[in-house]
Amino acid sequence: MKKNIMLIGFMGAGKTTVSRELSILTGRKEIDMDAYIVEKEGCSINDIFKNHGEEYFRQLETRYLADIQRERGLIVSCGGGAVIKDENVKLMKENGVIVLLTALPETIYERVKNSKDRPILNGNMNIEFITGLMNKRKDRYYEVADIIVETDKKSIKNICGEIMEKYSNINML
Repeated sequence: MKKNIMLIGFMGAGKTTVSRELSILTGRKEIDMDAYIVEKEGCSINDIFKNHGEEYFRQLETRYLADIQRERGLIVSCGGGAVIKDENVKLMKENGVIVLLTALPETIYERVKNSKDRPILNGNMNIEFITGLMNKRKDRYYEVADIIVETDKKSIKNICGEIMEKYSNINML
């Protein structure tokens, strides 16, 4: 059976957009983890953070990731911090290949600057903060990734093509 394609990376790297396009190109079902959590919990990510805190949200990520990983052949757009927990990475690797999407801090800023749905960036919407947070997560992203794709100045179709080429080259298709 086909392994799931697990898209990771910093917020604004293109995970949701790429997962939608990959779904169209491959005919695979696509799941956006954040949207999945919102649907299951019946409230926004912002409200979860505000009412219960980041740690509770991370617990939800783990619970729902375990549910999602029971299926095969999915394209999953993971939250930017999903790989922080070892348990989540273990779940992803059991039935998936982890694809890291990267972008420069300036690119991330341009993509997310008008968003109100990024609780970690609320009150910190600037390149310096984004760079600092990216640097904190960078080593972890690279450590767990099976495939790495830069997204700066590339079309969605080119990014998807690169992912599928690298995916097939590691014989996981």
